[in-house]
Amino acid sequence: MIYTVTFNPSLDYIIQVDHFTTGQINKTTYEKILPGGKGINVAIVLANFGHESTALGFMAGFTGKEIEHRLENFGCSSSFIQVKEGLSRINVKMKSDEETEINGMGPAIQQEDIDKLFDQLKVLTDQDVLVISGSIPKTLPDTMYEQIIEYVQPNHCKVVVDATNTLLMKVLRYHPFLIKPNNIELGEIFDVTLNTQEEVLPYAHKLQELGARNILVSMAGQGAVLLDENGKEYRLPAPKGNVINSVGAGDSMVAGFISGCIESNYDYEYAFLKGVCSGSASAFSENLCTKEEVETLMNIMK
Repeated sequence: MIYTVTFNPSLDYIIQVDHFTTGQINKTTYEKILPGGKGINVAIVLANFGHESTALGFMAGFTGKEIEHRLENFGCSSSFIQVKEGLSRINVKMKSDEETEINGMGPAIQQEDIDKLFDQLKVLTDQDVLVISGSIPKTLPDTMYEQIIEYVQPNHCKVVVDATNTLLMKVLRYHPFLIKPNNIELGEIFDVTLNTQEEVLPYAHKLQELGARNILVSMAGQGAVLLDENGKEYRLPAPKGNVINSVGAGDSMVAGFISGCIESNYDYEYAFLKGVCSGSASAFSENLCTKEEVETLMNIMK
């Protein structure tokens, strides 16, 4: 089973406002509501590929119930911890002459809620994959990633981490199965600018020396690189297409890589190809990628 953890899931209210002006009434010309959060995006793409997964995390109030309902509509299972105080957040993403985002706070997560999440993680085995991604809300300790990975280590499940800078660096000593920084995030870790695949690879090796098993680095229009746990390097250019919406592309790449591993019995070259094509297929669409869209790109890229 694949489990995803989203600490602060949301309802994303996506709107278009022509020539937004402050201090006046502005009317939308387009609107859509989607369940949001990096782990949730991974779960949706996995469902599109036909894989079962369970979305874990925290939810509260009527917005939390709506997140669960909309996930069900995507064919995803969830087992969120119901938090007593507050509401699951609503994030407003407005497209106008400039793009603007307003993100909600999320519920007040208590220690008893954290304990319930850890109880859920007891069932994980070496046959399971655990995806931890996204930021940590203020009501959680900044050591949550470390606590979770240390807790599940005796079960030998495969842990996937998609986080930035300090959060990522602190978990490397636990030897996560996969990490997925982008080239900008990787550069920030080592205080360098990384523009090419050749520049990225030495720093991927540094992360491997620090403990990561597989390092997948996304580079937007420059494609991606993979350093697998056997020390083999892979490079792919970005598939050609018209970028419509890059939100969720990185999460789709993670889902595609996991899916590719499962389908091929951990043939990393195949998993890398599926990951890259999944990220691009989502970027080329208003929605997260479908199985058919990814297979079309994979056939082109082979």
